[in-house]
Amino acid sequence: MKLRLFPQETAGLDLLSQMARQIVLATGTLSEILGAPAGEHSRLVDDMHNHEAKSADLHVALLTHMRTSFVNPLPREDMYTLSRFLNEAIEKLDAAAELVALYKLDRLPRRAAEQLEIISRQAELTVTAMQQLNNLDDLEDYWIEILRLAKRAEKTHRVWVADMLNEMKSAQYARHRDIANQLVDVTKDMRRIATQVGSIIVKES
Repeated sequence: MKLRLFPQETAGLDLLSQMARQIVLATGTLSEILGAPAGEHSRLVDDMHNHEAKSADLHVALLTHMRTSFVNPLPREDMYTLSRFLNEAIEKLDAAAELVALYKLDRLPRRAAEQLEIISRQAELTVTAMQQLNNLDDLEDYWIEILRLAKRAEKTHRVWVADMLNEMKSAQYARHRDIANQLVDVTKDMRRIATQVGSIIVKES
């Protein structure tokens, strides 16, 4: 492992961790939306928009920090990539919430809850991982676990789509498929984050 100068510089890592925390919070809000009657969707979607806006603010704050800080714990391009993937993940969660409201869906299959459980776990692990990026020896298990969860999410998505094809009419299928695609894409973004961390581990070893 390379010797790092000024390892106490963690402001950028704190911002990345806060972005991951917004995904945890957004997952909780989307879970509320899936369990709420259509009349409550508007309020909860506003909450989701707030999570997305907070993530965007943190993304901008990180870019500003990287431009103005002489010392960063990681190469700027790595920190930017991680921040971009985190922001894109929450944008997709926000889109899923908005689609539930626009389509006036009162209930989604249990596969949706399974995907949200996976996303929440991925995000929780990522909150901690982002804080540990200046100590890469501790992150190999994170990398492996996120990849395992992503594979589970892909399988859940395939089963969900197959179930919808068998049980739903075409218009209903199209609406639910839109949401299913958004959720599995979130898990892919979380996988991209872990893959980027893996790349950092390899480069810095």
